[in-house]
Amino acid sequence: MNSMTDKIVVDTNVLVYAYGEGPLDKRTVALELLDYLMRRQRCVLPCQVLAEFFNVITRKGDSPMKPAEARLRIENLLRAAITVDLSPLVVLEAARGVQYHCMSYYDAQIWAAARLNQIPRVVSEDFASGSSVDGIRFIDPFEPGFSIAQL
Repeated sequence: MNSMTDKIVVDTNVLVYAYGEGPLDKRTVALELLDYLMRRQRCVLPCQVLAEFFNVITRKGDSPMKPAEARLRIENLLRAAITVDLSPLVVLEAARGVQYHCMSYYDAQIWAAARLNQIPRVVSEDFASGSSVDGIRFIDPFEPGFSIAQL
């Protein structure tokens, strides 16, 4: 297996902004970020992210995506990105993230998937941008001043 140290975990909110409803400026950032990471084979999507994406995109907003369209979108994401599985160790590590780092459980699960797969960065708007927890750095791509070049 290739080294995962140059890879980046993408959180659900990036996918939702890219393919769902929402502010045009965030959609533009999300699409540019995904294109950049996927073209360089650096995009990692935990299975949890794909499941959350399907749930959100087919249930939320003024005009939710049809399940067939969302399924096709996930198939395309699976072709373009690296995936990491949800495992018992990820669940246990996420529980540690909740206990010791006061994360919400599902945010901790994203962090745990990155940590246990030795992926040093997560892009998400759900964490304090620039912060680090046990070697995992969080980057908010929607924060003013964000540049893809910093990845």
